[in-house]
Formats: sequence, structure tokens, C-alpha cells
Amino acid sequence: MHLLIEGYKYSAGDVLGVIDGIDALEVVNVGGLLSIDYVGYCYNSRLDDCVFILPKVVLRDIGSHELVFGKYRPEEIIDLRRNELLDPRERDFLYKFTVWIYRAIATYKNNCNDDTNIIYNAQIAQIGQGRRLLSNTYLDILLTLLQFNRDNRQFFFFIVNNQHSGYNKINWTRTIATSTAVVHNHSVAYLKPVNKRKQINFDEELLIIFFSIINYIADHYGFSKDIPCQYQLITGKRFATYLHGYGRTRLRQIRYKYFSDKALQLWNLCYTFFNESRHLYIATEQQEYLIAKRFDIVFEAIVDELIGDSPLPDGIKKEQKDGRILDHLFTYRSLIDSEHLTYYIGDSKYYKLGHSVDGVPLHKQYTYARNVIQHNLDIFNHGGTTESGVRLLDELTEGYNIVPNFFISATMNESFNYAIDGIELKANKHKSWHFKNRLFDRDTLLLFHYDINFLFVLALYVRPRHSHQAQWKQKVRERFRADIQAQLQKEYDFYTLRARDNVDSEDYLRHNFRLIIGKLYAPSAEHDTYCLALERSDTAANEALLAKLRQAFYVEPYELEM
Repeated sequence: MHLLIEGYKYSAGDVLGVIDGIDALEVVNVGGLLSIDYVGYCYNSRLDDCVFILPKVVLRDIGSHELVFGKYRPEEIIDLRRNELLDPRERDFLYKFTVWIYRAIATYKNNCNDDTNIIYNAQIAQIGQGRRLLSNTYLDILLTLLQFNRDNRQFFFFIVNNQHSGYNKINWTRTIATSTAVVHNHSVAYLKPVNKRKQINFDEELLIIFFSIINYIADHYGFSKDIPCQYQLITGKRFATYLHGYGRTRLRQIRYKYFSDKALQLWNLCYTFFNESRHLYIATEQQEYLIAKRFDIVFEAIVDELIGDSPLPDGIKKEQKDGRILDHLFTYRSLIDSEHLTYYIGDSKYYKLGHSVDGVPLHKQYTYARNVIQHNLDIFNHGGTTESGVRLLDELTEGYNIVPNFFISATMNESFNYAIDGIELKANKHKSWHFKNRLFDRDTLLLFHYDINFLFVLALYVRPRHSHQAQWKQKVRERFRADIQAQLQKEYDFYTLRARDNVDSEDYLRHNFRLIIGKLYAPSAEHDTYCLALERSDTAANEALLAKLRQAFYVEPYELEM
């Protein structure tokens, strides 16, 4: 197996022999260095090997170098069969990781039927029954064989037990007829008893062929070798003759010896493998591949499937009127109370490990939020209502419900663990405002940054376990809300306001509008209770405001509802 890294700048001599003959790959030449801006799988028949282009999330900047796992220069690990730098754990991870990437691109291709222009897919056309057929990709066939090996241990042991059930039983008729007896002390002994043997066992031959294929796949492509039965396998030059045509011939010779569904399935798998191998061997100009031109879009789709709403609520479009594209949006419980909803807006950042999101991404994300806020206002300005029930503007106080924003970037779990569903809130939090100490102002926007275990979301996306996806979606949404609430509690003091018996609260707020604008918000349309937020850094001004408000309201400290 050969490995390349997306976007890494290789010298021409390192990669031309690997990508030569794969027409789908458009190589970018920058100052004499070549980069391949794709992710995915190719079979290069000229190399007789699979070529995988891995996403750049495996790269980490160490000084002025981009290193895989922060340790290896990508050109040092191009050919995994000849590489001795990687330790066994890293090597095993890379072999499995390539399959997860392949499956993610295939899943994206199947899920996004209306937008697959970033996916390039070619399969080798074969002749069959008078028409041209498209086979599965070679990798599909390998994975199916490996899966059959994992799932059918009982079938294998049944055949083995059946074959050997009579091996230790002596055939006395043949023993007496063909062997010389030895008589000693009136006892008769036969030194060469004859066991029961079956003549030709085609089930055994099929298993030998199958396990020889598994052995070849493990040796040639690095997959784990897990062969439960001890047979003399077909290897080396003899197996090469099977790859180049004899495998198909021999399987056709024993085709009609099988009657059970499971044996026929096994025969078909073996035949498909040899048929495809021979086809690749003789069709050196043919190509097959499944690659993504924009893996950032695939990563966005993965994250959106796992956290976002689809379709988007309240007629919001992913492609906004100013041409910007929303990555993720969902409705969830408001930060102020648990009864009402607000919008949560996210943006996937597909970078190398540790890459900063400062600069343009920040300003773009604030623009997304302002567009969504205006969309919600437009609905009510034209006399409508939202299906979700979200109403951001409280018209009495002219306060706006908080609209949380967040970045999600990928990180690689250092132990290569796919099961760790970690999502880590990074230290760099951002806030944009027009007026200080006005949390409930439409121009006060909060932006948080999360790292997510790329391996976990990759596996969760690929496996068709919708209940697990739904559980994690609920969990991660609650995590976003709790983290942002905890940060707000650090930066702001919150209070509830209830009008005293002799006070008309609405009249008071109209006459003291400038005191409370952006600081007060009424979660409920009945306006029985108001929420006040005061930034802790503005102590003197806050004390003066609280003293004035206490003349007309009962003011109590308030903990945000979890």
C-alpha cells in the first residue's frame, strides 16, 4: 500500500511513480513541488497496488516542517510495504484509517445524491453476459472478503469438523485385508491400521483457496491476518499463477460441487477476487478510484449529519443571500431558560492539527449569525411566525435572545482511539460587540471553538447506527449549551426582575429605556419576569443601575437554567 498526504508539497521524484497513470489526479505544481489536493482511494495497476491519499488532519506543524503524527516526513512513509520507520501500532492504525476514509467518502457519495460533483469515481468495466458491467472497486472486494472471514467462523469450523470426523476411526475391513497381523501371547496387533479417508474434498479446497486469499491480502495490503484453520496455504509464485488466471479456471472447474447458500457465497467471493485481480493485471490502462476533490466539504457533511438540523428550521437556507454558505445550524434550548429555543450556528474548520482560526473565519462567522438574526426578524416583520417557535427579538425590552456560535475543528486522538467521543472546548473564545455591557444586543455575538475527535465522528458517520447518532447529537448539543452557560456565568451576573405591586413594568421600561437596552430580556411573551445581565467588569455602573431598578422591581440573583 502507498500513502500520500493531501496538500503536502512533495518533490516530483517522490510521487510521480506513484500517481503516474491515475488520470483523475490533477497535481498542483508550486515552485517545482507537487501537491495532491484530493483524499481517497486509487488502484494503480502499474504499481499493482492501492494508493491512498489521506486527509491533512494527520499532519502537525513542528517548527517549519509538516510531519505525520508530528514525527514523520510524509515522503518517508510513501511505501508502507518497505517502510521501517513506523512502529507496529502506527502501521496498524494507518492501514485501518485508510479504510475508514474510503468508507466515509463512499457514504457521503451515497447520501448526497444532489451534490456529488466533488467526488470522482471510476470502476473498471467488465464484459459479462453480452453487456458491459461495472464491478465493485477492488477495495470493496477486499473488505467484503475480510468481513466474510470475521462473520463465518461457525461455518468454517463446521466444514473442518465434518471433514475430520472419521479420520481417527480404523477401517478394520481394509486393515485386515491389506496389513500383516502380529501375534504375541495369543493377542493380535496390526502395526499399520488404515484410517477412514475421503477421496477429494472440494469444501476443503475452497477453504484453502479462500484462506490463501486472506493471507495474500494481509501480506500485500497490511490488513490483519486472522486465519482460524490450519491449512497448507497457496503462497508465493504458485499464488501468483492464481492471480493471473488460474484462480478463475480452478474455481470454474469445481463450481458445481457446492449446494449450500453459504458455500456458494464463498465461491462467488473468491471468483470475484480472482476475476478482478486478473482484470487489473491485464488492463494496465484501466483505472479505478474513489476520491474527493474537496474533503473539507465531506468533513462538513460528516459533522452536520451528527449535530445539525436537516432540513434547516424556519426556511433558513444553507446558501445565504450574500453567497455565504452555512455549515451547521440547529434549534436547541435557550441559554436563558429551558422552555424556549434559540438558534445555534456552527462552522466546520478542516485544517491541519493545531491550525488557528483567527482572522477571516471569525468575521465570516459573525456575518452568518447576523444573517440568521435578520431572517428571523423578517419573518415577524411580515406578520409571520416560525415553525420552530424561535423569536429572537423581545419587542418590549428590544433585547435579543443569545445566538451561540461555534467553530468545530478536527483533532486526532493520540492513542488512535475511535471510541473516545471527546469534544474539547478550546481556550480561545471570542466576542464581538457594538456597545459594551449589552449581552442582549443583536451586535453582541459569542463565538466558541471546539476540537472534536476526528476518528470518533468518522466511525459514527460511517456506521449505520442511527440510534447512536441521535444519542450523540443530543449529548453534544447539551454540551454546547452547558459550556456556553458556564462561560457566561463567569463573565456576567444574572438577575430576575419582577415588578413591585404599584409599578406598571411596561410603562417603567418605556420611560427608562436607555437604562436597560441590551441588558434586559423577557424570555416569555407575558413579560411577568425579566432577565437582567450585567458584565462583571463594569462594577460601578452595575451597582448604580441595580440601586435604581430595585426601586421598581424585586431583584434576585439568577442562575442560568441548566
